Amino acid sequence: MPEAFAHLERHRIHRALSRPNLLLGADRELVLAAGLATVILVFVVLTIYSALIGFALWILTIGVFRRMAKADPLMRKIYMRHVRYRRTYRPTSTPWRKG
Repeated sequence: MPEAFAHLERHRIHRALSRPNLLLGADRELVLAAGLATVILVFVVLTIYSALIGFALWILTIGVFRRMAKADPLMRKIYMRHVRYRRTYRPTSTPWRKG
């Protein structure tokens, strides 16, 4: 270690503090929303067809969400931030600047 860094302390960063919050290998909020939508579909319609369609949708959405999380665990948050961006920004230093 170089002499300039000899006096610095080293601290461990625990994995639980830095890893993404995943459920079933996918983003937690997306999995819970898909599960809620599936349960509503199955228990509101109450037919065998709705149960089969709900099960198929559950498997399909979890597969898509897992692929998203494998590519980038924070993809949902990045997309939500991207949607909030405007198409153009006016060339002003601040919205409250004077004329």
